[in-house]
Amino acid sequence: MLPDKLLRKLGMRHFSGSMRELKVNENLIDFASNDYLGFSKIPVLEESALPHGATGSRLLSGHSKAFETLEKRIAHFHKSESALIFNSGYDANLGLISSVAQRGDLILYDELVHASIRDGIQLSMARSLKFRHNDIDHLKILLDKFGQGTEQEVYVITESVFSMDGDQAPLEKIASLIQAHKNAYFIVDEAHATGVIGEKGEGLVQHLGLENEVFARVMTYGKAMGGHGAAVLGSFDLMQYLINYCRSFIYTTALPPQALTVINAAYQRLENGHVNIAQLHDVIQGFNRLVVQNGLRLRFRESDTAIQICIIPGNKNVRKVAGQLQHNGYDVRAILSPTVPEGQERLRLCLHSYNSIDDCERVLQIIAKSLKKNEQV
Repeated sequence: MLPDKLLRKLGMRHFSGSMRELKVNENLIDFASNDYLGFSKIPVLEESALPHGATGSRLLSGHSKAFETLEKRIAHFHKSESALIFNSGYDANLGLISSVAQRGDLILYDELVHASIRDGIQLSMARSLKFRHNDIDHLKILLDKFGQGTEQEVYVITESVFSMDGDQAPLEKIASLIQAHKNAYFIVDEAHATGVIGEKGEGLVQHLGLENEVFARVMTYGKAMGGHGAAVLGSFDLMQYLINYCRSFIYTTALPPQALTVINAAYQRLENGHVNIAQLHDVIQGFNRLVVQNGLRLRFRESDTAIQICIIPGNKNVRKVAGQLQHNGYDVRAILSPTVPEGQERLRLCLHSYNSIDDCERVLQIIAKSLKKNEQV
């Protein structure tokens, strides 16, 4: 039996309409996954061709020449001195932040960063303060007021593309601000920019030419790259430090060989200038035009990324519109509170290189019709 206090918490979720559940939506047109380029659907290898397990952590039996070769390729592609592969973006953020930030240090983070970043902050011994979303003035106030101590390092953390809003961080302004503080270090999570932003999907940091201004970048491979795993980019010394002190790297079984092959194949496609990137950006531009044409501009957050957000306040209301879309054959998911603040419930539409403009128009027409039918939404 579950303890009574835990049952009461579940009951509160049921009562508020925010109960999460696992749901299989088969045979629907995909507007929900993070497979922005469709890479997960491209066959790479026969499963029997490689061993199925890594056999241990990389510090024991799990390391291989394949890891070294791939990490060199990743570092070269992203114009970084070194790269270190992790089992997931969650592991990378958790381990990186919790190991580099020491007692007496300060972490300043955007209030909308991913849960993995927040958990890494909690596990560190550092003091932490959040700044208002993409608010440079607020970040400057915090840096000037709390970041001047000579005995502390300051880590400023943000995402390049925010997973629940689809907007981009003002990386150039943040980098410029950090340059004025000798003891400040910039960490950027590129999860939703990897494979999407830049001419070859190199990410927003590199697209803006800021790779030398950033202490660490986290690139993930379970989204546009169609695989699994992640990599931390940074200096050779940082990688040596992580190998020695990062618990989520040290104490876990390494990725299996198949995962490395998938990541390697994805980078090969990016290096060759895969046409899917251009197709994705055509879909994004077309979708934004259709948002205006269907009278939904005020409902949608402005976004030039693959993540498009339609605000529909109230868990019940947004679930109803998502249900209409699924009934009509489109896999669109509702994002409920408390995942997002109450009153900011939303549809999260993920665009892909393989989505047609006709399907985009149909999705927006269904949303507009549902909202008009339910004027109380």
